[in-house]
Amino acid sequence: MGKKVKEESLDSVDSSEYGQPAQYDPTFNGPIRKRGCTDIICCVLFMVVILGYMVVGILAWLYGDPRHVLYPRNSTGMFCGIGLNEAKPSVFYFDILKCATSLNIMAAVLNGLQCPTTQVCVEKCPDVFWALNPVAYSTDANPQEYFNQSLCVPSFDLATTTLKVKEIVDQELCPFFYTPTISVLGRCIPDVGALKNIPNDFANTPGLPSSINDTVNGIRNATGDIVNGFNAKEVGVRIFEDFASSWQWIIAALVIAMVVSFLFLLLLRFIAPVMVWVLIFGVLAVGAYGIYHCWWEYDNYSKSTVSITDIGFTTDFKVYLQVKETWLAFLIILSVVEGILLLTLIFLRTRILIAIALIQESSKAVSHMMSTLFYPLVTFVLLVVCVTYWGITALYLATSGIPVYKVVALNSTQDNCGQISGNVTCDPQTFYNSTDYSWCPSARCIFIKYNNEGLLQRNLFNLQIYNVVAFLWCINFVIALGQCTLAGAFASYYWAFSKPSDIPTFPLSQAFIRTLRYHVGSLAFGALILTLIQIVRIILEYLDHKTRAAQNPCARFLMCCLKCCFWCLEKFIKFLNRNAYIMIAVYGKNFCVSAKNAFMLLMRNIVRVVVLDKVTDLLLFFGKLLVVGGVGVLAFFFFSGRIRVPGSNFRTEMLNYYWMPIIVVVVGAYLIAHGFFSVYNMCVDTLFLCFLEDLERHDGTMQKPYYMSKNLMKILNKKNKGPKKGK
Repeated sequence: MGKKVKEESLDSVDSSEYGQPAQYDPTFNGPIRKRGCTDIICCVLFMVVILGYMVVGILAWLYGDPRHVLYPRNSTGMFCGIGLNEAKPSVFYFDILKCATSLNIMAAVLNGLQCPTTQVCVEKCPDVFWALNPVAYSTDANPQEYFNQSLCVPSFDLATTTLKVKEIVDQELCPFFYTPTISVLGRCIPDVGALKNIPNDFANTPGLPSSINDTVNGIRNATGDIVNGFNAKEVGVRIFEDFASSWQWIIAALVIAMVVSFLFLLLLRFIAPVMVWVLIFGVLAVGAYGIYHCWWEYDNYSKSTVSITDIGFTTDFKVYLQVKETWLAFLIILSVVEGILLLTLIFLRTRILIAIALIQESSKAVSHMMSTLFYPLVTFVLLVVCVTYWGITALYLATSGIPVYKVVALNSTQDNCGQISGNVTCDPQTFYNSTDYSWCPSARCIFIKYNNEGLLQRNLFNLQIYNVVAFLWCINFVIALGQCTLAGAFASYYWAFSKPSDIPTFPLSQAFIRTLRYHVGSLAFGALILTLIQIVRIILEYLDHKTRAAQNPCARFLMCCLKCCFWCLEKFIKFLNRNAYIMIAVYGKNFCVSAKNAFMLLMRNIVRVVVLDKVTDLLLFFGKLLVVGGVGVLAFFFFSGRIRVPGSNFRTEMLNYYWMPIIVVVVGAYLIAHGFFSVYNMCVDTLFLCFLEDLERHDGTMQKPYYMSKNLMKILNKKNKGPKKGK
């Protein structure tokens, strides 16, 4: 007689006796052992674009001159703070209110020579009130006795000049008044603190020109954009002082946020079931209380003879709360919602248990691969590199070309100055020493633009567009690289048959190297699709901004629809790319095949996808609330002085705005929690796709064993079957 065969659980069988299927590699190179380069064409295209991006950067570096933006310049075009003017780091404006001819005073000042007043490099910005004495306008007055040589045009010498005071003033060779100023970004701007202390007799001095009166009164009355911009600067200085006083405590609070986030993720393996069910039953309890309250209100107004038809329509919504029909409607709505939630809970209880088990399993995976929690730092550094390269390239491109100066009359009504058309170029280095325009005292050689002649200059706009497109592609590629690397590391955990012994050494490093070696093309392909959609969105935003005033209601509605559709499309592509990268990390196939397989797999398990997504979102939202709220409350009590650290010299009185460190701590805590939880979210998504693949491809036999955890097999009532043994 044959012997009766008995099936044993694989959990009682030694893994070495069990034997792995040939198509699986315990050290994980994906469920398939052999890999090859994917999407080679897109990989080559991406490399060509990167090389082109480097060429653009080199050209911009060769022809650009960021000193035009970083350093101020005087009226002769020389930079302040470097070269011959190294000892004179600030630029002084003879009449800063003339800069207000620009739409934005700060933009005009920072653009340097576009401000239509004489500018000179000075060692120190003037810090007192001063105006030229009216006596100086007499014909026998000596200019050297009234003017300060250090504030005059460098090429003008008071000791040897034969010009009269009025001629010096008309030609703006020396300032005839100034107010207290401070240096901001190398520009002498009016001191906000001194604006209120302008002497009343300063602008009322007999004989002063009306221009001085207008300027001083304008500064005293704090008109225009000047005071707004300068007040912002003063606030910024105070905020910087607060950071200098509290940076140690800000860092300490951020470290606490990091520790709390780390502990929360590790403890999820123990507290996830409790938290999920508490949150679910908490929502049901709130709904039940709402039903009770609506019934109580309905019973109170049940004897009232006033109905909702007697009230009609009114903007006072409190009136509607005094009739029973309103509370009856609320009661019916809440009862229906509560019933739907209860039925959903009953029918989806197994899927909720699966979601909880996957969350617990994700916490175990993270605990076995702690390095994954710090991988966002790598992504952050790469993103900073991309942003920095883009910004520097854009700056150098914007300043490439030779500055173009043209002769402009500041006062076209003066003498024959109306003959100056503004089309004649000039050299600021020699203009003020020549006598070509002596017949027009207000003639100035002013910077207009950068030269757009030459092959590079004619294509600057195209190069800037290339800079933006390559930047977006690089940014999306870096994000894709991070997602695929983390997916490869977490997939190695799931496909390890005996955990943790079968988990490969340095799984994160192996996943990173494997991704760069085989799948750069696939990641570039997904990043390119997302980049093209983002470019379309940028174009739509630009068109909407430019045509907003001229649009009719139909055009605006169409534009809103387009923007909404492409926003939704971008969200969908991000979701599809994320899951495609997981499949690429697992199977090593190209982007299109991986995206199709991931999408179809998710669609076949759409209910599980929704349940897991919502349960994970609920937990991570609670986690972020715990980290950000807890650290934020702690920061509030500390920086507001409600709690003190023993032995600390820090006092709230040391801060100008105690809420600024609190805001920094809250924002920093959110970013830290988001970084940690994004890794955890990637882990959940990876294990979920692996779990779905495990269910569809395996049946628990020796040839096709399940790789899921015991907890998941128990929930699904499945088990691995061991070898048959005779009695």
